[in-house]
Amino acid sequence: MSVSTHGLRVRRGPQAVRATVELFSSMRFAIALLTVICIASIIGTVLKQHEPLGNYINQFGPFWAALFRAARLDAIYSAWWFLLILLFLVISTTLCIARNTPHILRDLKNYKEDLRVQGLRAFGQRAATTLGDVPEAAAQRIGTLLTGGGWKVKLQHREGAGWMVAARAGGAHKLGYIAAHGAIVLICIGGLLDGDLVVRAQTWFNGKSVFTGGGMIADVAPEHRLSPSNPTFRGNILVPEGGRSSVAILNQADGVLLQDLPFSIELKKFIVDYYSTGMPKLFASEVVLHDRETGEQVPARIEVNHPASYKGVEIYQSSFDDGGSTVKVKAVPMSAAAKPFELEGTIGSSSEITNGSDKLTLEYVALRVINVENFADEAGGAMTSGADVRKVDLQHSLESRLGAANKVNKPKVLRNIGPSIGYKLRDAAGQAREYQNYMVPVDTGDGQPVFLLGMREKPEDPFRYLRVPADENGSMDGFQRMRAALDDESMRARAVERYIARATDPARPELAEQLRASATRALALFAGTERVKADATSKGGWQAIAEFMEFNVPEAERPRAGAVLVRILNEVLFEVLNLSRESAGQAALPGDDKSQAFLTQAVLALSDAHFYPAPVAMMMTDFKQVQASVFQVARAPGKSIVYLGCLFLIVGIFAMLYVRERRLWVWLAPAEAGGSSATMAFSVNRRTIDSDREFDNLKDKLLALQKEPAP
Repeated sequence: MSVSTHGLRVRRGPQAVRATVELFSSMRFAIALLTVICIASIIGTVLKQHEPLGNYINQFGPFWAALFRAARLDAIYSAWWFLLILLFLVISTTLCIARNTPHILRDLKNYKEDLRVQGLRAFGQRAATTLGDVPEAAAQRIGTLLTGGGWKVKLQHREGAGWMVAARAGGAHKLGYIAAHGAIVLICIGGLLDGDLVVRAQTWFNGKSVFTGGGMIADVAPEHRLSPSNPTFRGNILVPEGGRSSVAILNQADGVLLQDLPFSIELKKFIVDYYSTGMPKLFASEVVLHDRETGEQVPARIEVNHPASYKGVEIYQSSFDDGGSTVKVKAVPMSAAAKPFELEGTIGSSSEITNGSDKLTLEYVALRVINVENFADEAGGAMTSGADVRKVDLQHSLESRLGAANKVNKPKVLRNIGPSIGYKLRDAAGQAREYQNYMVPVDTGDGQPVFLLGMREKPEDPFRYLRVPADENGSMDGFQRMRAALDDESMRARAVERYIARATDPARPELAEQLRASATRALALFAGTERVKADATSKGGWQAIAEFMEFNVPEAERPRAGAVLVRILNEVLFEVLNLSRESAGQAALPGDDKSQAFLTQAVLALSDAHFYPAPVAMMMTDFKQVQASVFQVARAPGKSIVYLGCLFLIVGIFAMLYVRERRLWVWLAPAEAGGSSATMAFSVNRRTIDSDREFDNLKDKLLALQKEPAP
């Protein structure tokens, strides 16, 4: 009993191994793996890879963002399960090749000349006739004809029975099977070599770990660095003009690894050219590669799709960035409490600013020297000057001109509107808003140049613009003087008196007093120094006027009263504007259309400024641009393997689709009346019209038959 049980255990082992091998090498297992890989590739294409966690939270919510991170869907091509599936696919396909290749090779050498004569009559494509020559001579003749036609032939003499001519052609069809499956193995192996597998292996077995901190690259510890002899890697390196760098950044799901290069890249000059749309047409880098061992200097030019190669490392022009440009900015007050000041900073750095008791961090985000925008008018006329007074939102009137997702198919009017600075203001709680302000005024279509001050709450939102009018000197000084005069109670009183003296009859002092009271209160409401009531939501501007009308004027009388109040307020604000000019030693503006255009835009900007979400707007006054190239550096030993696999795949698919495997048998036996009795059978792996035509040609050529005789 024990011997029998032991024998059973001995048999179970090979059976389990054989069953496992059959499962791994089966077609259904490979198809299942390929299906999972295809689904993962679709996810990796649709879902942006290697984005910060905050981006996924903003777009999909915290639950899905956490799920993406847990399943490594945000870095799917370097996820452990994706690499494991690729490894299993390699194993499955290799086992499949190992199981079937010996059989295929044996079949290629087998002519099946031992086929029984009765078996020939079972073929769908067959023919029979009588030949004039003896079987041996007929066999030699048919074999010679087939050999001349590219067939491989074997003659078999059966004693006392006759001769069998066995031929085959199209054996490359089965070799295509081996080539196609071998291509999958090669491509997967190349992908594994050029992927993160080798890098991850170093973190698993070589004591390397992902770096998650900050600071200078030179201060990063050796356990976060990979050797220059690392056989495979793919990373990015940023080099500013005039600078050198020899360390690439390899992004990982939970941090970065630093890859030391066997050379350093010095960027001599960065070249960029633009289309009329403002999109880059060409960007290239003139570099010098410094060998770290020999000191050799190799000049090179790197362009998109034209990489440089040195010591087995390919250097690609990936993109470009700011290399540490310096900017000078001036703070323009948006409220009475704020004061102007000037700062100088570097893109990528930050400065601390104080707003009363609050401290803000100014982060210099970006410098854009060229901004090409579409100024095609939505209706063919001038840009509307209206704005929503409840928020800083000029998106509706500017979206067709500043590229904010306008989809109307209209002719484009493209124009470079000059440099802009992007920055963030972050409060003590860490909350930040993003701003984009243009350096020079822009004529948006109504003849009044304006400074565009953009703001957005979230990175995925479009910028909303506050438009501040430029004065006759092309500056914001005129607007700022008017804003300061509006905040000054004595200046408001003088403006009201000048308006009363101009608009009323001295003989009717009672009307002048009523007009004085109305103008004084309207001006105070607009300036934000008086509230309609204690719990009013408005801070000033046109919204405060609207709330005043809502609470103090019957609904039926509001249209007429509103029109009168707006006219009075515009007249008084014009006096405020001229008083601000006179205090600066400038002449008063005449009451022409040009002055009215400036006043209209200034009033709208003053109204919206009450809701500007920052005490100051940072306007760039000067800059010095320093550009930088972003290179992708890669050592990819698997590239050649992948190319070879692609070649095998093309050859294999071509062979399987377009090469037909054919076999032919001709049995020749002595005929009673002399000569030979010939029976021919034809087999093809895929019967088509061409195969039928080929069979007819063979009958005609070998047996002198145009068609099979009737049975």
